[in-house]
Amino acid sequence: MPNRFDKKNKPVGNCRLTRRQFVATAGAVVVAPTIVPSSVFGENAPSNRINVALIGCGNQSRVDLPSMLRQPDAQVVAVCDVNRGSNGYARPEHFLGREPAQKKVNEYYAEKTRSGTYNGCDAYSDFRDVLARDDVDAVMIVLTDHWHALATIKACEAGKDVYCQKPMSLTIHDGQQMIKAVRQHGRVLQTGSQYRSNAVVRRMCELVRNGRIGEVKRAVAIINDSGAGPGPGWKEMPVPDGFDYNTWLGPAPDAPYHIDRCLYRFRFLLDYSGGQVTNTGAHAIDIVQWALGTDGTGPVEFEHQEGIVWPPAGHLYTTAMKSHFRARYVNGVEFVCRTQDPGFGARFEGTEGWVQYTIKNMKEVEASSDAIKNSVIGPDEIHLPVSGDHYRNFLDSVKSRKDPIEPVEVGHRTATICHAGNIAMRLKRKLQWDPEKEIFVNDDEANQMLRRPYREPWQI
Repeated sequence: MPNRFDKKNKPVGNCRLTRRQFVATAGAVVVAPTIVPSSVFGENAPSNRINVALIGCGNQSRVDLPSMLRQPDAQVVAVCDVNRGSNGYARPEHFLGREPAQKKVNEYYAEKTRSGTYNGCDAYSDFRDVLARDDVDAVMIVLTDHWHALATIKACEAGKDVYCQKPMSLTIHDGQQMIKAVRQHGRVLQTGSQYRSNAVVRRMCELVRNGRIGEVKRAVAIINDSGAGPGPGWKEMPVPDGFDYNTWLGPAPDAPYHIDRCLYRFRFLLDYSGGQVTNTGAHAIDIVQWALGTDGTGPVEFEHQEGIVWPPAGHLYTTAMKSHFRARYVNGVEFVCRTQDPGFGARFEGTEGWVQYTIKNMKEVEASSDAIKNSVIGPDEIHLPVSGDHYRNFLDSVKSRKDPIEPVEVGHRTATICHAGNIAMRLKRKLQWDPEKEIFVNDDEANQMLRRPYREPWQI
């Protein structure tokens, strides 16, 4: 059955994915969907609703799931996670997984029904069973980074639109394949870089774009450190009941289980992520790209800097614990990404002043003068796209078939800077980057790090 609200860009032919179309398998039961009564949605009749599935019910789902539930024209019909449910995420008290997420959805809709009961949200352990459902229009991919490309590409092949959490990819090659899939199948992809939908960030970027700090000389992305983690001598742990660890690993290399390898702290192991450079750094770097007007390109040079701290030999973590790299754009603007108090933010320095946005003051732009801070952007000046809600912006794009505020190409360019910076730090040397060809210039060793082999039987 085609998407009910849009047929124009639906791939021709049957996009239903059966298990036989995949190499690996994992168990789940497909249950016919239960539609929320029309009274829940008011004017949004069932024919106008967007049926959404959440793929990945971990830490970020605590934000993404309620944000989607609040959308009046969306219905969450399914959730999926390899973890049935457990503690051990960002905070010990957070009990997350597919069953807690399913319960949250059912309870949310139950409150809006006359009977006070609702059991229409199905839970799966295998994302392929979600993609096989003809009634699912869009998916939110809130998985670990090393699953983003595979899940996104398979979703596009199945005719689903995608909200993909940041960083968009694990490698530059993966990002390129994601772009191909989105465009080939005519899908909408929103990258989960929600600061594009932040009014204060937009205000700061407009000040930079309209020359309020003069000629931009330097941009700084401020990121967190990774914390201590399990040091040398860490021991393998038994896989918890209800956790499909082999599927969690997926395309990544086989490795002994430890709770800090999975769940929230996966981001500090290179097999699954890129440390804080691709975590808080993905947000800060995305702000830099927006302010500089370089969404379609990137720096031409990357170089490691002093102050990088790597985990000691034998540590579970393999990403930089404290990061510091420098880059340069073709117009001479210097870009620096570094671990620094207050832990997250972006700063821009120009010939006539500076502006910044940091976690210490997220309610307003800070500037070197009140004249800059309070400057009015005139009607004939540059005004950036307005989005007050990143999830709303995605759903509007699903309906209009127009690109959202952070489309796949933009998410890829931001992720590319993260990955190239990490490569420069790992190789400990200056690298020349060609942003058009997307390769390092005359550096075979660096170019070999643009992609990673997938563990069989997984492949793009």
